[in-house]
Amino acid sequence: MSPPARIPGNASHDAVDKPVIWTVSVSRLSDLFRDITLEYDHLAQIEPLHLGFDEAARHIRERMASDHCDVVIAAGSNAAYLKGRVSVPVVVAKASGSDVMQALARARRLSPRIAVISYQQPMPELAEFTATFGLAIFQRTYVTEEDARAAIEELKADGVEVIVGAGLITDLAEEAGLKAVFVYSAASIRQAFDDALEMARLTRLESGRGRRGSPDPRRARRGLNDLRGESAAMEKLRQTVVLYARSKATVLIQGETGSGKELVAQAIHREGPHRGANRPFVAVNCGAIAESLLESELFGHEEGAFTGARRGGHAGLFEAANGGTLFLDEIGEMPLALQTRLLRVLEEREVMRVGGTRPVPIEVRVISATHCDLDARVREGRFRADLYYRLAVLRLVLPRLAERRADIPALAEWSLKNAMAALSARPHPNLGAEIAACAPVLQAYAWPGNVRELRNLMERLALFLAAEPLQALTPAFLLAVAPELGNAPQAAAPVALPSAAPRPQETVTEVLARFHGQRDAAARHLGISRTTLWRRLKAGT
Repeated sequence: MSPPARIPGNASHDAVDKPVIWTVSVSRLSDLFRDITLEYDHLAQIEPLHLGFDEAARHIRERMASDHCDVVIAAGSNAAYLKGRVSVPVVVAKASGSDVMQALARARRLSPRIAVISYQQPMPELAEFTATFGLAIFQRTYVTEEDARAAIEELKADGVEVIVGAGLITDLAEEAGLKAVFVYSAASIRQAFDDALEMARLTRLESGRGRRGSPDPRRARRGLNDLRGESAAMEKLRQTVVLYARSKATVLIQGETGSGKELVAQAIHREGPHRGANRPFVAVNCGAIAESLLESELFGHEEGAFTGARRGGHAGLFEAANGGTLFLDEIGEMPLALQTRLLRVLEEREVMRVGGTRPVPIEVRVISATHCDLDARVREGRFRADLYYRLAVLRLVLPRLAERRADIPALAEWSLKNAMAALSARPHPNLGAEIAACAPVLQAYAWPGNVRELRNLMERLALFLAAEPLQALTPAFLLAVAPELGNAPQAAAPVALPSAAPRPQETVTEVLARFHGQRDAAARHLGISRTTLWRRLKAGT
């Protein structure tokens, strides 16, 4: 299917401030959307997307990575499908009771054998209407297209001659040789556009402050669109993120190093009530701060609470995150003494600064993450069982990259394009084909560092490709730059390395020495986090 055409926008300055609305439909509803768009063109930048379901969701996610949209308008099953799969608000166009009555009147002129098929829920008012007027009108519901087809075939076998429903239903009914009456009216679609404009206005009011001035480090920068991948595992993950975002309960995210735990936490935060992008999102790594400092960082301290305490005291991270989300990464590394204090904060919804006597009320959602087995730590007495259950009201396990190998080529291409853009270098026009040729090598590797390792490897590869613009990305060149990929059983044998490529058998200590003690650079080179680097240094590996 060809990509949807864009409606040319007004070139005036006013067009920049207009809300952006995308309409989504693959049925005859598209015609009604088009007609109503002409009435609202002066109020919004409106673009039709002639796509449905998975194609529409994928297109919107890809577009939202670079474009802006305030609201999407869709109807029926298409709208329900999109609601849990895209980060932009979805306004559902609904047929009114008047629409249904008018559609039934048109259907009655065609035949007395009528059926109404609606998405998910039957229409209780229709049962009353048919009983009052003595009409024999069948009702059916559907969830999937297969449900709809089965219902239409059953009704046809029962002698029904006219089907009333939305676009998908009327298309399928005519395909089955029946007459069809479209249920939506222009008035209902106008109402959807009015609702979309109001939602766009409220969304912009909510986020207006966040778009002014310099970026706030306490804001979540990543969202649902950054959870890339079309595998079943990633689709399920995105749906879970949207579901968990509706709740204020604590969330425990479990996953290996580099699997994107903080990215998922930010997405849950941003998808939350009132579009949490402009509410504080504060992150702290419990394994990267010394125990003596972590208590003060989390809970704050009063002036004179200890030697070196800040004059005037210091608000902790719980207070900084008030009204938003506190992300506790590597929660399994939190000392037992602080676990007790954390449990009290979660239970009482108030925090006591170190050296303080006055509790400070807070309203903070806590999302925590760990790479370790907290159940085992509870059994070993290294983690409080009551805190574990308090943190894990909602649980989410992230898939390893090796468990979604089908996503690897697309992730590699996206990461490589971003890395080359950061170097002001252009990728080859046939980069997609080159990545596809390298896919067997990429997919055979175990990726112990998960998505972070893949992204870091693409940054390394981008350096070499930017330095040699005529160099094609081939499996041999990939293995030359990243010889670790050759350790995978299905990968081709490694070839000679470029002079600046990393040495395969270096220890963490040797890598750190080669980067003159710069831990950030060493961690990026190894495809691991600073915390993992620190842990390996302590273990001497």
